[in-house]
Amino acid sequence: MSKKLQNIGIVSLLTIASRVLGLARDTFSAAVFGLGGLQDAFVTAFSLPNLFRRLLGEGALTAAFVPKLQEELAARQKPGAFALLSNITTWLAAVTFGLVALAMLALSQSQQFAFENHDWHLVAHLSLVLFPYLAFVCVAAVLGAALNVLGRFTEPALSPIWLNVAMIGSLVLAVAQTDASDLARMHWLCAGVLIGGFFQMAVPAWALMREGWRPRLDLRRTAAVNEIAALMAPSLFGVAIYQINIYVSRLIAFSLERSAASALFFANRLMELPIGVFAIAVATVIYPLLARHAVARDFAAMAADYRKGLRLILVINIPAAAGLAVLSEPIVRLLFERGEFSASQTSLMAPLLALFALGMPFFSMTTLTIRSFYALRDTRTPVKIAAISFVINLVLTLALKDQLGARGLVIASTVAIVVQTVMLQYALVRRRPEMAFASLWRSVGQVLLATVVMSAAVAGGWWALPRLGLAGRIGDVVTLFGLIPVGVVVYAGLLWALRVEGRDDLEALFVRLRGRFGGAKG
Repeated sequence: MSKKLQNIGIVSLLTIASRVLGLARDTFSAAVFGLGGLQDAFVTAFSLPNLFRRLLGEGALTAAFVPKLQEELAARQKPGAFALLSNITTWLAAVTFGLVALAMLALSQSQQFAFENHDWHLVAHLSLVLFPYLAFVCVAAVLGAALNVLGRFTEPALSPIWLNVAMIGSLVLAVAQTDASDLARMHWLCAGVLIGGFFQMAVPAWALMREGWRPRLDLRRTAAVNEIAALMAPSLFGVAIYQINIYVSRLIAFSLERSAASALFFANRLMELPIGVFAIAVATVIYPLLARHAVARDFAAMAADYRKGLRLILVINIPAAAGLAVLSEPIVRLLFERGEFSASQTSLMAPLLALFALGMPFFSMTTLTIRSFYALRDTRTPVKIAAISFVINLVLTLALKDQLGARGLVIASTVAIVVQTVMLQYALVRRRPEMAFASLWRSVGQVLLATVVMSAAVAGGWWALPRLGLAGRIGDVVTLFGLIPVGVVVYAGLLWALRVEGRDDLEALFVRLRGRFGGAKG
């Protein structure tokens, strides 16, 4: 387990760096453009290539590809695995570049249509500029999945960093153009997206070539391609439901009220910070293990790794969700309120962040549970459950949007993800009783107890700060850099005292790291 924790730690540290850069990118972008129509148009336009990226790259294809690549690696070693990689990459490149060409052709005709809201023309224009990103990042996702199967996690975890660095650099160049229009500055940001996407693809390709891969064009319809396509079809539909759900919500937000789309986007990005730092890191490391156990039909080992992964996810994400909910206002104010981002926009965004945080532990669990189905070659069950979640979200969105505005959209998505999580776990246990959640309830109870005490300590400190003369920006700084570390210490101390399960694994990892660094000093 200590080796798995080391891999999770590597991915988490790199993901922290990526998310911090992403946060810097978002705050910089908000300061330059605020939450106005141009920012709304950008986040809506960027959602379109991201929709297809998750459909074709990170979602259905990689879920079907990883178990098959594990089989090829076990049966024919690296030569067989690399041959399959070239075959799949060629097909993916052909499909995605073709899709990009068709989409750009369609988007170029947007001026032929009359929209009541002229901002839709701006969305179409920015979508046209951004769409090539889809091809780069889809190929990058498959290359990153291949590296994970080979036990290399660093280069795939670095992938988002290239995008964030490129976008931050482009924003710096945009601001330097003092006489440029806002639209011209936005074009600089779009250029950063495309440059970052290229490096997201090129770096893992270089890492695989160092492993011995020699990419070649291969459009043969092999048995492996047909098998992956058959596995991919139902999961593609399932991922499509979820991603279309998100995209429809952003379209509704864009038409609902000015700044709503941007506020939803930035609040969701903040909520995804702890998910990306740990939940996705855990799922990234555990998924190849789950697939390997499933191929070997060692379901006891699969269940043990699944529960360890869930426990690690919940230990981090439950308190993180509570912290985001309690401190949503000072977090948003300190990180975003500058430049074009006003106090009224903080008031719009902070409640959205608090509501998003309530669903964060459930979203984190779903990330690993769905991959467990994929490891079992069951891509149909997640589709059926995703369809139910989609209907719940859509019905609640339409019912709540007029009365509650953007808050109604977040409540709808939170309720939908809770229902989806419960149904997925129930279905997983029916398929493999070894995967039961029951043994985790003790750990969850300990985590909830420690979280309640931590939240009370942090909330009490935030209440006390203005009464101690620490208000405004100074109070927000003390909150983030003082109260949050205090909350972490309180939470960790309580868990340690309660002897939460998995503590011995963490102790073994710390002893190993201390010995390594101690040896280096000697």
